[in-house]
Amino acid sequence: MAETRNGFDPPNQGTSSPGAQRDSTLKIAIVDENPMRAAILEDGLREAGFTQVERISETRNLLARIYAIDPEVILIDLENPSRDMLEQMFQVSREVKRPVAMFVDQSDSASIQAAVDAGVSAYIVNGLKKERVTNILDLCISRFYAFSRLQGELDRANDALKERKIIDRAKGVLMKAKKITEDEAYALMRKTAMNENKKIVEIARSLLTAAELFK
Repeated sequence: MAETRNGFDPPNQGTSSPGAQRDSTLKIAIVDENPMRAAILEDGLREAGFTQVERISETRNLLARIYAIDPEVILIDLENPSRDMLEQMFQVSREVKRPVAMFVDQSDSASIQAAVDAGVSAYIVNGLKKERVTNILDLCISRFYAFSRLQGELDRANDALKERKIIDRAKGVLMKAKKITEDEAYALMRKTAMNENKKIVEIARSLLTAAELFK
């Protein structure tokens, strides 16, 4: 989720990546074409002890520049961005799969929703202050890893459902071919999987492939 309230002072939260929150070696990229505004972020980070802070002052070929730096966190300051500029930054967030905090001076509901959809971890409206930078950084990292955990759980659940459907189809093939019950079909696949040191879903896929060949 992205933070959007003006003046929000996020709590000092921990992250799922041990030591990442206050690790002075954390590599941070600041994307900002305005040197004065970038200095606010840089000063806040360096005063908090972060030593690996690099500024990207030009947005042309931005993805290539970010990949070259390979930062662990990205802070983007856009001041008053155009729609095209916002979309470019949202594209960066979708591509890099890193914690991204975005600072803007003003926004609207459509831009906020687009930020959430793009995976921006913290979307800060009118909140560029040196003393808030590290708390926002903590929030950004914490939310990124929390979302990553949820996404991982969802992906595993979807994979398990797909495998279950494959196994069920394979059981149907065996039941029809050998005139056996569902439990017997599953037991046969399980025994074969153990003998061949494979997963049941692999045996199921092989059965379905063979069934297609002999249609």
